[in-house]
Amino acid sequence: MFCRTSASTGKTSPRVVGFYEEDTGSIQYLAIDEATRTAALIDVVLNFDPANARSSTDSACEILRFAESEDVKIEWILDTHPHADHLMAAHWLKQKVKAPNAIGEKVREIAELWRDIYDMPNAFDPDRNFDRLLADGDTFKLGDLDVHVMLSPGHTLGSITYVIGDAAFVHDTFMHVDSGTARCDFPGGDAHDLYRSLQEILKLPDDTRLFVGHDYGTDTRKEPAWEATVAQHRDHNAHIGGGVSEADFVKLRQDRDRTLGLPDRMLHALQVNLKAGQVPDFFKIPSNKF
Repeated sequence: MFCRTSASTGKTSPRVVGFYEEDTGSIQYLAIDEATRTAALIDVVLNFDPANARSSTDSACEILRFAESEDVKIEWILDTHPHADHLMAAHWLKQKVKAPNAIGEKVREIAELWRDIYDMPNAFDPDRNFDRLLADGDTFKLGDLDVHVMLSPGHTLGSITYVIGDAAFVHDTFMHVDSGTARCDFPGGDAHDLYRSLQEILKLPDDTRLFVGHDYGTDTRKEPAWEATVAQHRDHNAHIGGGVSEADFVKLRQDRDRTLGLPDRMLHALQVNLKAGQVPDFFKIPSNKF
């Protein structure tokens, strides 16, 4: 698995290691407080073969081996939203490292949407499956570092951003600078909300490092990329750079989203991720819903 490190820039800045999961184009993060040798895992993937409905922990194991080799202790297992394109590894990780897991509090509303789609009225209980449901403006500690939570809806209605010093984990809002932004056509998504979330992220200091959730390369860039500053996105982002208006962004985003098919793991992923990554014995797949 390809990985790349972004060094700490000082006492209030984490070292960030990104791990690229090629099957889904997902970037998983290990954010490390160098002073206390503690770390948070962010958006770690549970590998999944949709053709055979078989899961594995290869990616998560590799990240844990890296953390062990660095002699860091996992203090938090964090997810930014219930992912539609990959299964989350939070449940398995919690059993392995005995750290609490967390996600945004609006996962409760996302669960309501998907109970109806799956026709499973009692299927999901986020308050039971997550140790902490985080609200906009919440703060907590990672070692000596402060972690701030921003509600960043658009891709989902409950997506959150984690800001740790000069590092912000912005999940499916921005893509890399040359790729633009994330889709917002899933249930609960909204292009207007996404535009406003992007603008809030761009209010962070110019040198804030933004770490995105996915990368698929471009016609001219084959190697995955996932880090750029607020200033780089504000000036050069392919969808929003240079002061694009909300109306123009919404048209661009909606036109593009109409051309995209569902991720091949989506209907499996939501029933796993709304239970913090617990894989059921049997999947229920809705028909004629999309």
